[in-house]
Amino acid sequence: MPPEFFSADPSGRFSDQDGFASVVRIALKRAATEGWPEIILSDASFEGWPLGETSTVFALQAWAKPGRRLVLLAGRFDLLIRLQPRFVAWRRAWSHLVDARVCPSSALPGLPSAIWSRHWFLSRTDAEAGVGQYGADRVRLQALHEALQSKLNVSVTGFPPTTLGL
Repeated sequence: MPPEFFSADPSGRFSDQDGFASVVRIALKRAATEGWPEIILSDASFEGWPLGETSTVFALQAWAKPGRRLVLLAGRFDLLIRLQPRFVAWRRAWSHLVDARVCPSSALPGLPSAIWSRHWFLSRTDAEAGVGQYGADRVRLQALHEALQSKLNVSVTGFPPTTLGL
């Protein structure tokens, strides 16, 4: 991971899945350290995201405090639920901070694979190759936020923290 990621204006590019996963890990650690009040994680299925890794869950645990909000926006959560049980357990424990949303299939085209906060973003432009960029550029931050808001506006609640049965 480039050292400039920790600079005052952290920006750069990643060009493969390992680079993408590294930036996600570091971003969530930064969120905890810097106390980001709101984070949006968006992806069609969260396939290839390191959300279930122990270090990522620890970072989310350190981030989770009253008044903070995590928005999960996806086309589907079944892969996340099946493949990342540590994250699912964390989500259950902190459900009061998590708003999980599902986009209808008609809104899936153009759903960003991204992390957004008020001061920083990650945008994966090619999910299969793991190619994208991250940074604090205000223009890109605003454009990503608008794209996410348009998808959130048509989304519905999904990924309940518990499943009740009869």
